[in-house]
Amino acid sequence: MSLDALKERLPDYAKDLKLNLSQIASSTALTPQQAWGSALASALASRNAEVVTAIDAAAGDALSPDANKAARAAAAIMAMNNIYYRFTHLASNKDFMTMPAKLRMNVIANPGVEKVDFELWSLAVSAVNGCGRCIEAHEQELFKAGVSKEAIQDAVRIAAIVHAVAATLDDPQLSAAA
Repeated sequence: MSLDALKERLPDYAKDLKLNLSQIASSTALTPQQAWGSALASALASRNAEVVTAIDAAAGDALSPDANKAARAAAAIMAMNNIYYRFTHLASNKDFMTMPAKLRMNVIANPGVEKVDFELWSLAVSAVNGCGRCIEAHEQELFKAGVSKEAIQDAVRIAAIVHAVAATLDDPQLSAAA
């Protein structure tokens, strides 16, 4: 499925999403790899196969095979980490925050792409999954690396757009109407 076909699937009430979806590649603060990696990782986090397929195809040459794999790795590792660290953040017993996680996270140390790109993609997924503790951790790492507020905002903006498209397409009324 192409990005245009995905836009065609969106109902009239989601016109703003169609317009926003067209803007994924227009970031001036992110490289094309950073923008499309954020979109792919967010699509995977949003769990809609149509959206994943369309974003993956639209990313095209903007994502090398290594970058495509790393964006998928960011979505996978953050699916685990976001649940665990959101729990430690929200649990009433704060001892959980100091206990070792005992989760393997080797890909974070060696993602196969620039660390900044992987951090942006992890941040985007953390925004989709609503993990405040992970958002704070990735934001701090990005600021330490000299990433601008605008770049961080763009990665999360892309995550918001992709997630909204996935959520809209999951509407059972759309399936019934097709």
